[in-house]
Amino acid sequence: MEAGTTGGTGEGTYRAGGQLSTHGFEQTPDHDAAGAASARLAGHRLVPLATALVQEDGRVLHWSEEAEALTGWTAEEAIGSYPARLLLPEEAREAGQKLFRQLVAGRGWSGTHRVRRRDGSDVELEFHTYPITGPDGSTLLLATASDVHALREVESDLAVLDGFFTQSPIGLAVYDTDLRFVRLNAALARINGLTVEQHLGRRISTVLPGINTAEVEAVMRQVLTTGRPVIDARSHGRVPGDPRRDRAWSASYFRLEDSTGRVLGVSSSIIDVTERFQAEARAARAQERLTLLASASARIGTTLDLRRTAEELVEAVIPRFADFATVDLLEPVLRGEEPAPIQPEKPIEVRAVAVGEAYGSGLTGAADQVGGTTEYGAHRVYTQCLRSGRPLLKAHVDEEVLRGLVPDPDRVAPGLAAGIHSYLLVPLIARGMVLGGAEFVRTRNPEPFGAADVSLAEELVARAALAIDNARLYRRERETALTLQRSLLPQEIHRTLGLEIAHRYLPSSVVSEVGGDWFDVVPLSCGRVALVVGDVMGHGIRAAATMGQLRTVARTLATLDLPPEQVLGRLDETASAIGDGQFATCVCAVYDPVDRSFVIASAGHLPPVRVDPDGSTHVVHLPPGVPLGVGGGAFESTEFTLPVGSTFALYTDGLVERRGRDLDEGIDLLARTLSVPGHTLEESCDAALAALVTDGTEDDIAMIMARVLPVPSDRIATLLLPGEGPLPARARRFTRATLESWGLSALTDYAELVVSELVTNALLHADAPRRLRLFRDRTLTLEVSDAGGQPPRLRSSAEEDEGGRGIHLVSELAHRWGSRPTRHGKVVWAEIELPYRQG
Repeated sequence: MEAGTTGGTGEGTYRAGGQLSTHGFEQTPDHDAAGAASARLAGHRLVPLATALVQEDGRVLHWSEEAEALTGWTAEEAIGSYPARLLLPEEAREAGQKLFRQLVAGRGWSGTHRVRRRDGSDVELEFHTYPITGPDGSTLLLATASDVHALREVESDLAVLDGFFTQSPIGLAVYDTDLRFVRLNAALARINGLTVEQHLGRRISTVLPGINTAEVEAVMRQVLTTGRPVIDARSHGRVPGDPRRDRAWSASYFRLEDSTGRVLGVSSSIIDVTERFQAEARAARAQERLTLLASASARIGTTLDLRRTAEELVEAVIPRFADFATVDLLEPVLRGEEPAPIQPEKPIEVRAVAVGEAYGSGLTGAADQVGGTTEYGAHRVYTQCLRSGRPLLKAHVDEEVLRGLVPDPDRVAPGLAAGIHSYLLVPLIARGMVLGGAEFVRTRNPEPFGAADVSLAEELVARAALAIDNARLYRRERETALTLQRSLLPQEIHRTLGLEIAHRYLPSSVVSEVGGDWFDVVPLSCGRVALVVGDVMGHGIRAAATMGQLRTVARTLATLDLPPEQVLGRLDETASAIGDGQFATCVCAVYDPVDRSFVIASAGHLPPVRVDPDGSTHVVHLPPGVPLGVGGGAFESTEFTLPVGSTFALYTDGLVERRGRDLDEGIDLLARTLSVPGHTLEESCDAALAALVTDGTEDDIAMIMARVLPVPSDRIATLLLPGEGPLPARARRFTRATLESWGLSALTDYAELVVSELVTNALLHADAPRRLRLFRDRTLTLEVSDAGGQPPRLRSSAEEDEGGRGIHLVSELAHRWGSRPTRHGKVVWAEIELPYRQG
């Protein structure tokens, strides 16, 4: 029978090479076990299983490919030959023939025997023989053989693999392509709390419904499809072996394939990583808290605005820490005051300054609105928490707990409907003072607040509390400075004859900035007025205090009838004496309504803007001068006359200076704004602020605008005094006639006497009087100008002296008197109070 052909017509078949089927053949009692072993070995490609079929006469009938590979003899060489001649040396052939006869007689045999290969080398084989009956009733001998060395290696590997599977403390499992358990070890069964039998043939989703089976099976399908292993896939949940506690596992999956590449299923190794998972979760939460703390630290306290700081705290914690938060402050804190300790048995009142929520749960509508106040009784938990200064944690909130937390029972139902389940209240404490409280609530976040959350909230609230207290202190400083500043600015601007005046003062929009800008309108003698605008460099109370000193000195100097350049010179000395690097710019102008003249000087200040009646604008460039406080600077005045209807503007740099805008651009914009016709002076002031201050200012703004008006003819009278004739008599007659025409006859006697003395004094002590002028405004002013440079003074006169009493008489009759230098001499003036307020 040729190798590789089918012999006989019975049920049994045999093939050269490949597995042998023995269905239908008679077998010895050992055949089942031997066949199982043969099948197990035959399925392992690393251990070739050689098969041979020998006829009763000892000749080879079948010789498999594995036999060819194992012995080196081909099927053509082996079939028809005697195995003993092929495989045994000559001296061992007789014993081999004897053994063959015994086997044919019906005795199966298993054992090892060393045989000779075709190339002459030896190999030790393990044999299994089985006498069988052929289709024709003849006796045949089936023999299988394997290389003992290779077989022992495979058996060792299988033993190791089997031991690993059964003895490993790590859970191991094999799943088929439908993800059903095929095999698992005892360790995995213990992990799951079920027997091995309860797993087999079932899927994970059926065996372990308490874990995230959908994710697990998705990973297994991915491995089946792609063939790429997955390492450290996490699963979590509860298993029948530990139904009360969440656990976590780490699993690795790889695809199982046979020698042909056919996919058989998936294998997994599983370890319990609950402690590590929990530690990682704690570490992740800790990292999240640190990240939240870092980001919140950068966000909280960015401004010195108290309410904005509270809003920043709320924005920082929602939704990463809490689903709802509110910040309430004690009333004294909002007023900038230092809050007193919370007294026992006394209620507290707090005001909501910031409220926020994450998911629109409706809690914002149920809680206090921003600006709303709430009173908590002395025995309420809120009050007790703030009094103690320690956080209040209600990890689990139910109706009873919530009823004790809210100030109004009507808020219980909305709170429960919103899903409140955890609550935390942390007092805001700064520098040992309780400023208020911050409340945190969780609704959608399922985790209750814990000790770590309390620590984080305390840290966040402490930072916010310090920033809020800083804002309170800055507010108090600002209010103090503003109060000081406002008290030093003019409280009332007296109406000035021949000049309409409007002014604006706008503090800085920056909370912490209080500047040293000032303006002043100083009424002078003879209806004149001094306009002063200044700017102390720097900010804060110190700048405001310096401003107050300079304004006071400037006002005093102006009332002494000093010319503007001398006023600035004395101010420079004052600023230098203040020390500590305090500098200021200033502009001082004196306006005389009679001849509509301005005399003006500048100490490093911005140039005034002039608008003529026809709308043309001019920037009045003055001799610059150095800022006040530099010391030793020389100042120079400029004089010019303005026509009726002209407008003149003095201002500080806060009006025209902006970041990103050139200073000259700001001045040009001011000039264009003031040139718009048809505006009243007040409207022009508003227009200037609207055009130049669009988004707040980092500096104070001070501005004076003046418009020249005509002086009514019944308010001023002038008499020129030539150098000849009885000048005192002429002056008296002119004075009497003028006052009678003005309806001031009651003052005629006093006025005649004062005028007579002033003119006589000019005749005696100066070259000659030049002009007498009567001016009626808030008082009646009598002034005589002469060419002399020496101011008059009071002198002591003896009883026998015939003169020297004129100025004494003027001092007694006049409300006040004085003199001022002019370019051509001086003016001596005296004021008499009017009997009633003149219109």
